Amino acid sequence: MSDRPDSTETEALPPAESLPDAPDPKAEYLRRRDARRSEADLLSARHRAIADARLGVSAVALAITGLAFGLGWMSGWWLIAPAVVFAGLVVAYDAVGRVLRRAGRRVAFYEAGLDRMEDRWAGRGDSGGRFLTPDHPFDADLDLFGTGSVFERLCTARTGSGTATLAAWLLRPASPDEVRARHGAVAELRDRLDLREDIALLGDDIERGLHPDALIAWGEAPPAFTSPAIRGVVTALAALNLVALGGWILGYGPVPILATVAATLLVNRLVRRDLARSIGAIDERADELRLLESLLGRLEREPFTSPRLLAVRALGGQDGEAPSRRIARLARLVTLLDFRRNQLFAPIAFLTLWTVHLGLAVERWRGRSGPSIGRWLDAVGQFEALCALASYAFERPDDRLPELVPEAGGPLLDARSIGHPLIPAHQVVRNDVTLGGPDGPRVLLVSGSNMSGKSTMLRSVGVNVVLALAGAPVRADSLRLSPLQLGATLRVQDSLQAGRSRFYAEITRLRTLVDLAASPPPLLFLLDEILHGTNSHDRRSGAEGVVKGLLDRGSIGLVTTHDLALAEIVVGLGHPAANVHFEDHLEDGQIRFDYVMRPGVVRKSNALELMRAIGLDV
Repeated sequence: MSDRPDSTETEALPPAESLPDAPDPKAEYLRRRDARRSEADLLSARHRAIADARLGVSAVALAITGLAFGLGWMSGWWLIAPAVVFAGLVVAYDAVGRVLRRAGRRVAFYEAGLDRMEDRWAGRGDSGGRFLTPDHPFDADLDLFGTGSVFERLCTARTGSGTATLAAWLLRPASPDEVRARHGAVAELRDRLDLREDIALLGDDIERGLHPDALIAWGEAPPAFTSPAIRGVVTALAALNLVALGGWILGYGPVPILATVAATLLVNRLVRRDLARSIGAIDERADELRLLESLLGRLEREPFTSPRLLAVRALGGQDGEAPSRRIARLARLVTLLDFRRNQLFAPIAFLTLWTVHLGLAVERWRGRSGPSIGRWLDAVGQFEALCALASYAFERPDDRLPELVPEAGGPLLDARSIGHPLIPAHQVVRNDVTLGGPDGPRVLLVSGSNMSGKSTMLRSVGVNVVLALAGAPVRADSLRLSPLQLGATLRVQDSLQAGRSRFYAEITRLRTLVDLAASPPPLLFLLDEILHGTNSHDRRSGAEGVVKGLLDRGSIGLVTTHDLALAEIVVGLGHPAANVHFEDHLEDGQIRFDYVMRPGVVRKSNALELMRAIGLDV
């Protein structure tokens, strides 16, 4: 709660470039949504008109059929005209339908943006629950994943690589140089709505494409076909099959074709296992590969100036040829592989050893390009994660980029008007928080009653630090911080399956935080209702020992409690510490909170009055 440190005492690294002024995001989304909706309405009317025209042509054809074959009044050749027109209308109907679906997706893109801006996004996006890690030091505590989470609010990625990269950025703080590089990329991407709209439409019939782990493992696996003679054998056998088939048709008997078919069955059996290793990971993934091709192609075409974006594009194209072209060749091979499932084509596929030929072609592609798949997916993942941060920055024009300072002067977190980024802007209450630096306390002990805002304050600080160190804007008028790692005890729970009480789970987490504090960077600890599962004497002694141990290891943090006796530990910690509190008051039988953090220890409690107000005899 101290004043901002003098800039001459804490030499900051060069701050990231501030985000330039942008058009009003809500007005821009509304304008674009309405324009796309008008286009969709016109296309829908055209689509219906073509459907009506098909019905009309069908009626004309039916009338001609009756007149020609029922009454004999006209030639049946007149049916050619409506048949040609009908075929043209079928093609036009499908083409307009595809454009209409894309137009609808464009409308949905901007409606999703408006939902995020108007706080209607929870439960409508990717929750990222699969990224929750048991016993992680802060992901569950800060609601990083799950319905209504930080990840759901941020994520606009289309691919598994993009969602995994964004999750990793939230879980692992970046270095100051990397944070500033991401700031530059976010600033460049923020106003490129056309680019983000295009990405949302790529592979518009695919909900969530790409399984990066399977594709990377496939690309790096050893060669499937080890015999150099296999290509010549299958080529010769396919030719013999066709010659034998031709001979049978011309009347030379079935013996040759039966012999070559038997040889084909034998070859298929011999290469079955190698063929499965060659095409197993990409079979039935033509759509996913098309999405990857489209994303890489869009990344290759877009002009960039920020070093971070140029590095991402260079990551994808280190081998000379554009990655999108190489992926396009593989996608075509996978599409051709699907032909073998066509019942009409299956006999031809068998006789020509279609699958084996394509498996060999895929294997040649894998030998040349397979090791690059991981790098391409990494480029796509980073690009999508940066686009997600850019969308967030565009939709939150009042949020600010943080300033990273060196840790040479000790750990620092200095926030002005910081608030929780997931609470609607018209409801959030902001507070100032200073920890560390030359003048600030190393720990704030936050007292107050339940529901007064203590835990929300811890989450506000924690979530904004996560966003800051991921490269995103923060909900604060300003935020200066040094490199930090996070640890929290806001959502420690007991486990019936593991036979673990809540108290044991908490002290186990505290042990984890003490271990984290022993290694750089400094730890920011957020301890909620510390050790409230034990008696008052042990709680005070234990809390003082744990907090002092964390401070001795160079950490900074906040500790909450509603036990006023615990507020006295600040005098014995041996480090700068301060008490702050949240207040409440009783009004018309209801407890009221203002969620404003004040200096000192809370001096009153309305718990007994509230209990009496609802009829409890206390």
